[in-house]
Amino acid sequence: MSVYLTIFGKPRYLGIMEVDSPVLVPGEPVVIETMRGVETATVGGPISEEQTELYRKANENSPKDGAQGGEPGLQTVTFVAQASEDDIVADQENRRDEEDVLFKARQVLGEHGLAMKIVDVEYLLDRKKLFFYFTAEQRIDFRAYVRDLAREFRTRIELRQIGVRDEAKVVRGIAPCGNPCCCSYWLHSFLPIGIKMVKEQNLALNPTKISGLCGRLMCCMSYEHHVYRELWKKLPNPGSKIRSPRGTFILVGVDIDGENALVRTPDGAHVPVSVERFADFKEAVMVGEDWQPFVAVSDQEEERPPIEPVFAMPTSTTRPVREDKDEPSKKEERSGSSEKSSRKGAPGKDSSSDKPKSSSRRRRRKKKKPATTSGEKTTDQSQGQKPPKDKVKQGTPKAKSGGKEQSPPEKGDSKPKRRRRRKKPGNNKKTDKNVKKDGNDVSKGGTAD
Repeated sequence: MSVYLTIFGKPRYLGIMEVDSPVLVPGEPVVIETMRGVETATVGGPISEEQTELYRKANENSPKDGAQGGEPGLQTVTFVAQASEDDIVADQENRRDEEDVLFKARQVLGEHGLAMKIVDVEYLLDRKKLFFYFTAEQRIDFRAYVRDLAREFRTRIELRQIGVRDEAKVVRGIAPCGNPCCCSYWLHSFLPIGIKMVKEQNLALNPTKISGLCGRLMCCMSYEHHVYRELWKKLPNPGSKIRSPRGTFILVGVDIDGENALVRTPDGAHVPVSVERFADFKEAVMVGEDWQPFVAVSDQEEERPPIEPVFAMPTSTTRPVREDKDEPSKKEERSGSSEKSSRKGAPGKDSSSDKPKSSSRRRRRKKKKPATTSGEKTTDQSQGQKPPKDKVKQGTPKAKSGGKEQSPPEKGDSKPKRRRRRKKPGNNKKTDKNVKKDGNDVSKGGTAD
């Protein structure tokens, strides 16, 4: 007699089945009789007596999850026959009809207004029972809802309340790693997972990265936890602080490959410390002694030469001088511009031919001349120095208003008179009508000829 392990139902129950003959192949569909009724199952493979005992003990020690008020996760089932083509076709039709049943059941639920969510439905092979799986945060009285469902579908109705983890197990989906959820194809029992497991494995406490489709911590957090746990047995809890005169040292994690503890120094650097010497390291830090000898350095790091930076900055801060003979330097350009400006103000040239001064020259303020007394004479006329540009013009300049000659500044004036801006021809809209031409006044009836 051979013993086989089978999987049946949408919650993926496990069944231990004894078969005399024939020899079954893993993955083969069979018809079995369970505590729920007659249904189809998938053969997992043959198991030994020792494996059977291990499965039974694991089911007893596992937390009581799954469908509340339903069947246990592991049970003994009876082999009926190998699944024929008619059984396979009937099972496929049941799966298609379950979609319409789920839609109608949710419509009826909306009429009752119950605080529950219908996750999925399941027909047995002979359609004598229809199971509804739902989730709810509290206990609900759904007796009236069950009566309406029995009247609608004309069969026996059974409701099973499941948890959020079992919802992901029934519905199935793709995990954040890109593979199908572990609970949907090989994981049959859920282990308790806490946030301490995440901290001990040096993982970021980001809910979006450590949570699964069910919204709880991912089941894979427990797969490698026993390896990390062996190291943490010799160390204090993650995040422990060590006070010292130099600052605070914090235990942030462990290194599995080197079996070291990662400690953050007051400077912000992470240094590895051997787990065996961590107690000595802690004493040295608390006393204020040198803790550098306790830092773990691998043999490869000792033999490895120092790495030079790829993009090294030049040691000298001086900029390279650009030697270009064709292009004039900035000093030559400035000297050329000053020569041009000096030529503009030279005497003997008409002021109308002068070009506008540069903006840099305009910004410079004119130096004030010292005030002279009434008895002193100006040095410009006595010593023969050149008068300022705005007063020296070729010929005898005349003022624009009235045509009078511009008189030089009187003795004792502290400041020279400001030069009026020249008005461009045509811009003066207000013309003087009483202008005498050839001694005749036009306004009094004289002729302009």
